[in-house]
This record gives sequence, structure tokens and C-alpha cells, in this order.
Amino acid sequence: MLGTAVLVSGCGNRTEGAPKPKGGGATQITVTQSKQVDFEIVESTVGTVESTINPSITAEVAGRVRQVSGRAGAAVTKGQVLALIDPQDLQLGRQAASAEVRRTQALLKNQTAVRERNQALLNKGFLSQSSVDDALAQENALIQQLAVAKAQLAIAERNVAKARVLAPFDAKIERPIIAEGDYVKIGDPMFELVSMRVLNVYLPFPESLLPQLKVGQKVRLESPASGVLESQIAEIKAAVGATNRAVNAIVRLREQPGWHPGTTVNATVSVEVRPATLVVPEQSVVLRPAGKVVYVIEGGKAMQRVVNAGVKRDGWVEILSGLKRGETVALDGAGFLTDNAAVNVQTSTVKRDAS
Repeated sequence: MLGTAVLVSGCGNRTEGAPKPKGGGATQITVTQSKQVDFEIVESTVGTVESTINPSITAEVAGRVRQVSGRAGAAVTKGQVLALIDPQDLQLGRQAASAEVRRTQALLKNQTAVRERNQALLNKGFLSQSSVDDALAQENALIQQLAVAKAQLAIAERNVAKARVLAPFDAKIERPIIAEGDYVKIGDPMFELVSMRVLNVYLPFPESLLPQLKVGQKVRLESPASGVLESQIAEIKAAVGATNRAVNAIVRLREQPGWHPGTTVNATVSVEVRPATLVVPEQSVVLRPAGKVVYVIEGGKAMQRVVNAGVKRDGWVEILSGLKRGETVALDGAGFLTDNAAVNVQTSTVKRDAS
């Protein structure tokens, strides 16, 4: 993967026209000036969006699936009903638990009355203390039985409620695993969900770029399905496999409407900004036997200047050596020139944006 660069400041003017070499005469060209701008070095890659929360919704009670409301790809909100398990057996269990509570309450009421009568007879000297103690012990035992019966009733009521399978949070249904008529046991998977709250964008880069990647670097994400987003690297992890040696730059998105798991994104990461970098338009740099050259215009002639060119992007080239700031160089028509060739510079001008 080759480094690329973006100009982040600076603009200039050039003349506009088409090269018209006329056998032996002056070549018609347009010109521009070399300039210094802040040069942003970027690396590009294609990444994927994944959810950090991917729960599998399982059955919490056993029974026959009566209804399935959740469909693949559907967005659901917290508490929305995804499916309904036949609750008839669970409702019968709740009725039995409720009846046991009432039965124990009746026994406790009766035993309390027995204990109070025994206490009165003890006070009059007609019963022994042991009879009162036995009645009190039986009353305490019934109090505990009532507590157990109420707990069993609460469990039965919860089980009836669990027959309605609900979304635990706002999410998208990845796929339903069950269908109407299926019998499920406790723990059987029913739905796979993906949450939109926190998404990770995984951006793979060659291992050789690891020294240049840092947490906090600026990232531009672009997806045909989701649009354009500016963010930054949140984490860097190794992604070494059997066939590759790579690293993943991870961008974390929180509550970003329109962004979904499973999509691909084009990403550019800003790895460096070089201030006051000398640049010229890409078409000003031409290849000659001497190497890469630009033609500096002096006194109506094109003077060949060998340059050391760096990275290029968006029509601009970084010039590392061989040229000075503000020198006038050939633009349109540069490819037709030779050293010391006569030129005819067009006079009409148009603004050229260098950002």
C-alpha cells in the first residue's frame, strides 16, 4: 500500500489554454507558480463495519412457539415482542402456585388461632407450657411454608411473563432462528440481534505501516450506504493470520444514525502533516531522459529543471528538491517542451484551488 498525500491549505492562479506547437515556432503554454502549502500524508484502505454487541436471544421457558413477530433485518426497540411461547402450561403452574399460597395462608390462620387459645389456657393453668411451645413451632413452620409458596408463585408469574420474548435493547434482527410451531427448551437460541449503539470500523493495513499509525489520528470514512464521516483511530490491534501480516486500525462509532454492521467503507487515515511543503500541479512534472523535470519559464523560454518528486495526490506533486518557491513553471503544454524551447504564454487566467 503506497502512501498518498492531500493538500490542506494554499491556492493559486494559472493561465488557461491548450498547447499548440507550431513547427519551429513558440509553443503555446499556460503557467503556474510553485508554492508552499501544508501537505497531509494519508493512507487508504477498505474496511468493514461490525457491531460490538451481538447477543443471541434464547428461550427462558420451554414450550411451543405460538407466534414469531421479529423478521430478519427489522429494527426493534427495547421491550418490543419478538415471539410468543404458548403460556398455557405456565399459566396452570401459576394457578397451582397461587392455590398453594392460599392453602398455606388458611393453615397459618388456623394455627395462629390454636396458639392463641393454648396461650389463654396456659394463663389459666389448664395447659402445660409444652403445648403452647408446640403450637408456636407449628405456626412458625407455616410462616416459612407461606414464604416458600409466595416465592414459587413469583417464579410462576415470571415464567408466564417470559413466554413473551422481548428485545433487550434497541437493535436490528440479524436472523430469526425459530419458526411458528417449533418446540423450544430453556436455553435454545431464538434470535440473533445486532446493536447499533456502538459500532467498530476495522481498517486493515500492512504491518509495515504500524510505526506510522497512532491512536487519535484523523480518519475519513466514506460508504455508499451510509455517507461520509470524520472520526479518529480509537485502537490499533494486530491481525496476523496464516496468509498475511497486518494490523487493524479500529474506529469506534457511537450512536451514528445511518451506519449499520456488515457494510464496507473506504477510509483514509491522516498519518502526517508536512508544513510548508513545496508543490506544483502534477501535469507540470514530465518524464525526460534526465529524469523527472519541470520547465521553468524565463525570458520567453522553457528551462529544463530536474527535480526530486515526492508523493502526489489530487493533481499535486510534492517537490523535494530542484525548485524554489514562487518560480513560474509550465502547466498545460509542459509535455511538448524541450530544454531552452521558445514558449508563448497564454494571457487568460483561471483560479486553481490547491485545497
